[in-house]
Amino acid sequence: MNFQQATSSPTSSSTSSTAQAQKPNPDSSDPMHSWWESISKARTRISLLSSLLSPSLSLSFLADTDRPARSLLSSHSAYSSISLSLSDPSSGSGSDPLCHWLYDTFLSADPDLRLVVLSYVPVLAGVYLSRVHSNWGSSLAGFEAVLLSIYAAETKARNGKAVVVTLPDLSLPSLYHTPRNVGGKSNGNVNLNNDRNLSGKSGVLCPPLEPQTAVKSTKRAFIVGVALDCYYKQISQMPGWSKLDFCRFVADWAGQDCECKSEFDDQVGNVFGDEIRVEEIDEVGEGIESLRITENGDCDVGVKGSRIPLPWELLQPVLRILGHCLLGPLNTNEVKDAASVAVRCLYARASHELVPQALLATRSLIQLDKRARESEQLAAVNSASSNANTPSKAKKPEILLVSK
Repeated sequence: MNFQQATSSPTSSSTSSTAQAQKPNPDSSDPMHSWWESISKARTRISLLSSLLSPSLSLSFLADTDRPARSLLSSHSAYSSISLSLSDPSSGSGSDPLCHWLYDTFLSADPDLRLVVLSYVPVLAGVYLSRVHSNWGSSLAGFEAVLLSIYAAETKARNGKAVVVTLPDLSLPSLYHTPRNVGGKSNGNVNLNNDRNLSGKSGVLCPPLEPQTAVKSTKRAFIVGVALDCYYKQISQMPGWSKLDFCRFVADWAGQDCECKSEFDDQVGNVFGDEIRVEEIDEVGEGIESLRITENGDCDVGVKGSRIPLPWELLQPVLRILGHCLLGPLNTNEVKDAASVAVRCLYARASHELVPQALLATRSLIQLDKRARESEQLAAVNSASSNANTPSKAKKPEILLVSK
């Protein structure tokens, strides 16, 4: 199956192509052969990608490393060039060579190459949804084929099962606070066989995935949401610039540039204490100003998006990713600040549309963000004061040895 056939029936072709790509190789039992085959495949994909991008950008140094796919994932110059190509007005059609490359690379079934494709999901989803809801005249079959290939792979991985979460029954005593009595006395052991303590309520987080032959308007948000969920599952391995693009797109998707973003900071300050960290609110305000929506509906920084509908099946994975960007300990301050701006934009949007789920989720993320920043500031102040109060050791007098 080729890419042109996938654009007409993306899901069926991607499923069959995935099955072909995942057929075991007769020599795959040899670790050395598998390692060399993975490197050769990555080098071939990088060489092809280099021919599609700007001639001034050379990727040959990435192909010469021990882990070419990982090197490509960590290359900011390659990411920037691909992102600009994906946001070009002529991109996204069924004949787009870069969409061909992303589609074939994801179907290679190599884990590292799949990570490379997943790192571009924020740009793919951002540009695609912004164009769809702005009545873009050109075809977007290339974007849809890539998104459907990710959706088809996740459909196969879930094997027709729903994603469920089990919540404990709070009306029953905790499993860890109900010791088993032997002869009327507690022996201090937890009763692991007490079924009533293990009972709980199961909720469906995501229904079973059904194969899709095209991106229909009624399934568009759900398909993109599944692709974003796949991105979230590997988010710890995603580069910071990919997370930054995602946060910027979310701020554009929300499209609410009003005072509601800063109102909640005052409310949180009044609830949790009399002291409101004005400098923190100002920092967030400056971030909002730097990513403000212009009169034409465009964002001043990075790849541009536009205001779109945000149903719960799309908003749910968005909030999960934002939660990681806000609270992930290894994220840069730039990513955390961009996520802080994005979640406040979503809160403003939810406050205007009165969506209870979105209001509760965004308020919780804002509170967690403020608490985390306050803890960091307090730790920094304590560290500075402790260093200032620590007496320095007196230097030992120098002893000069004079020879007689």
